[in-house]
Amino acid sequence: MYTRFIKGLIPVFLSLCHISAFGQSDHRQLDEYVNIAFAQNQGLKEQQFDLDKAMFALKEAQAMYLPTVSLLGSYTKSAGGRTIDVPVGDLVNPVYTALNQLTNSTRFPQLKNESFLLSPNNFYDAKVRTSLPLINAEIRYNKLIKQQLITSQQAAVNVYKRALVKDIKTAYYRYYQSLQSIATYNSAMLLIKENIRENESMLRNGVRNGTALLRSKTEQEKNNAALIQAQHAMQNAKLYFNFLLNRPLQDSIIIESKMVTAVVAIPDTSLGTSRREEIKQLRTMQQVYTLDYRLQKSGFIPKVSTFIDLGSQGNDFNVNNKTRYYLWGVNLQWDIFTGGQRKYRAEQSRANVNATTAQLDQTQQSLQLQLDQSFNNYQSAIATYKSITAQLLFAGKYYNDQLKAYRAGQLLYLELVDAQDQLTNARLQMADAEANVQIALAELEREQATYPINNPNQQ
Repeated sequence: MYTRFIKGLIPVFLSLCHISAFGQSDHRQLDEYVNIAFAQNQGLKEQQFDLDKAMFALKEAQAMYLPTVSLLGSYTKSAGGRTIDVPVGDLVNPVYTALNQLTNSTRFPQLKNESFLLSPNNFYDAKVRTSLPLINAEIRYNKLIKQQLITSQQAAVNVYKRALVKDIKTAYYRYYQSLQSIATYNSAMLLIKENIRENESMLRNGVRNGTALLRSKTEQEKNNAALIQAQHAMQNAKLYFNFLLNRPLQDSIIIESKMVTAVVAIPDTSLGTSRREEIKQLRTMQQVYTLDYRLQKSGFIPKVSTFIDLGSQGNDFNVNNKTRYYLWGVNLQWDIFTGGQRKYRAEQSRANVNATTAQLDQTQQSLQLQLDQSFNNYQSAIATYKSITAQLLFAGKYYNDQLKAYRAGQLLYLELVDAQDQLTNARLQMADAEANVQIALAELEREQATYPINNPNQQ
């Protein structure tokens, strides 16, 4: 019965491995997890907040083209200080005296000399000022720079998204690997328990001594310890995966039945690194520094603006036709000499352009290096997977042959244990190889920026 059990177990396990290795999987569940992470991951939210900040900065720059309307007001109360003396009486009184004598009347009174404060007393001035820039190159370049900064921040968000996709897939496949390890140890436990039952039976019948039984129980304890470690590794993988999705850490994870897809196919790497957002980000910063250079040069262009004031001014808060007024004007500012400040600021911007250009060249080489390394890692993972597939088949057949020999009394139990260990290790290596193939594919996907981060479900 045990032989039939082993014969049935190995083909089923290998069949499952073959299906998972060469079946076509659309990874819908994994894409759904990516969508959840895009909606809930805290690090991505921080990047999105920075993007929102850049967008509001652009709106602020655009608003500088619009008129500015301000309400201005002042009130003055004063006493003392300098005065202006006006000799009204000295000038007018002789004339009034002569007139009174001629008319034989007192119709022309005598006036006093006047003294007026230079500081206005009990005086108010309230107005609404509307100002509008007519010529201002700084506003134009400021707007263009803010537009480029939005593009740069959007690229930064996409960079974070792609790194997040790779981390999620890696965590997902590591969790799958841990589940496969647990299943392998549970399967090994069935074999060990069957060995214990066989050895106890042989011991009762006097066919074997107690040494084989003690060794099988030792293997049972060793397998129990490895199983506990695998369970803890599974829990840690689950915690990290749920952390990336920003959901309760103990939430269950749905594993797709088909994990490794088209391992015999060589992925297309003809796209290279041209779609990487890091390159777009650096090119955008080149544009930003170029615009900043032009901004500093634009200081030689005069600034022209216009304004109009509508208000009222007078004493005792009286408002009438005499207190109301309007004032319109045009302002001109032309900085003819600034001591070379604009020149040096422009040279700083030019240096930033050159530094960004050098950084772009280095980044392109670095990204190409990473792509080549990831492709080599993928080929190594494929070769390892194919090798482990063959090893697992041989290990299963070898264990079955050793079991027959042991039951016939032609083999030491230590040799059977060695065959059992080979089978268990081959299964563990198969789980590791499957995960490594998918992780290598995820890295290639990251290096070429091919995952549709704006709509993952269309992958």
